[in-house]
Amino acid sequence: MTAWPRIVVLWSDGVLIGLAFALLAYAWHVRRTPARRELWRRAFRNPATLCAGLVLGLFLMVALADSLHFRRALPQQDGHAAHAAQVESVLDLALSTLVEGREVSYSAPLASRSHAKGVDGTPGYGRLRHGGAHLDDDSAQRWPDIAARTTLGAAVGAGVAALLVLGLTALGAARARERFAHRLRRLVRGDNVLPLRAAALTVIAIGIGAGVMTALATHYHVLGTDRTGNDVLLQALKSIRTAFVIGTLSTVATLPLAVGLGILAGYLGGWVDDLVQYLYTVLSSIPNVLLIAACVLMMQVFIDTHPDLFETGAERADVRLFLLCVILGLTGWAGLCRLVRAETLKLRELDYVQAATAFGVGPWRIMTRHVFPNVVHLVIITTVLDFSALVLYEAVLSYVGVGVDPSMNSFGGMINLARSEMSRDPVVWWSFTAAFLFMVALVLAANLFADGVRDAFDPRAAVYRARRRATEREAA
Repeated sequence: MTAWPRIVVLWSDGVLIGLAFALLAYAWHVRRTPARRELWRRAFRNPATLCAGLVLGLFLMVALADSLHFRRALPQQDGHAAHAAQVESVLDLALSTLVEGREVSYSAPLASRSHAKGVDGTPGYGRLRHGGAHLDDDSAQRWPDIAARTTLGAAVGAGVAALLVLGLTALGAARARERFAHRLRRLVRGDNVLPLRAAALTVIAIGIGAGVMTALATHYHVLGTDRTGNDVLLQALKSIRTAFVIGTLSTVATLPLAVGLGILAGYLGGWVDDLVQYLYTVLSSIPNVLLIAACVLMMQVFIDTHPDLFETGAERADVRLFLLCVILGLTGWAGLCRLVRAETLKLRELDYVQAATAFGVGPWRIMTRHVFPNVVHLVIITTVLDFSALVLYEAVLSYVGVGVDPSMNSFGGMINLARSEMSRDPVVWWSFTAAFLFMVALVLAANLFADGVRDAFDPRAAVYRARRRATEREAA
């Protein structure tokens, strides 16, 4: 008799799940606030912003699926429940084919034979255990089989995505009490307030890509395997969670210090302003990489000297990731603090703040009710922009050896291991390429989304861009 699986909640799991609930709560608040709703509607009128938001949503879903952890139940021993030592996630279950399809060593993308001679003890380039194992004659059947599976996967993926788009269109028509055919024609023509046609094409493109990957990944290693034979596509997908944890938790650790000290310095002035300026000036004068490396090394000493605090290796690696995010947040608040302080200096001179002061409203109430809501747009814009910077920063830290635990998948770890692979003969290029492409897709989507949010929440930037585009059109 076996027991139920044991749910494991890591520290970073709580962060990502909390992020998801915070986004839902904020979406509910925006839906009930006309002014906020109009701002976000203005942001999503930009096709690039809406499409980038869909891509970020897809990445977030992958990260959340990889944040639901558990330990498999084992047969009971002496009436006591037993569980496996390995911690798995829902994403591991969904990608069980990739997890179990481990090879001996390197194999190229979509290959059916090993990348090096004599790896499996046989002369020449031996057949892989899983990649192309269903083929009788891989030299003649491999490419026709890949083409057939690609076509089938693209057709199924496009069909599923098209059905999803049609379902959402029907739901929108029912809510607006509009005929479905008329709604569909407007979608095809692009005659909507929001760029729904671009969003529909993005969903279909994602469906095609997912369909092709699914059709090929069941019988091949789409992005090849690494030195130990693990699937590179699986590593890239699991690295998305690490990137999201780095980007979100570091930002959460930054906000209290940056916003709190920035508002205090800007509104109260005097010795408070001098002290805050002194703090972030000193912090900015220290090279960031050296400061972070020193903190990470001290943290690693604590983890190594207290092994009894962690039941599994996954918990140990997660604590290192969590503390790394806290270190990044506590050392990276100076830039946002400067912005908030400068905005607060301007706000405290405006009429409504002066009127509140004249009526005897206390400084704490003014800072929380009048100043803070008017700097939120800066916080949102800076947060989204810093997300992509932190994802890239993790890659740099892992490259120099002070990033996440080596047992945890990350883009920086993949790039770090690719240093020796790029100097091999023959060259192993696919690990570096996969990490680069996934990281660029995530960072590009975040940057495009941030541009749209900045234009919508900062009217001055929108006016400037409109004037610049008009000038460029006149010059052309």
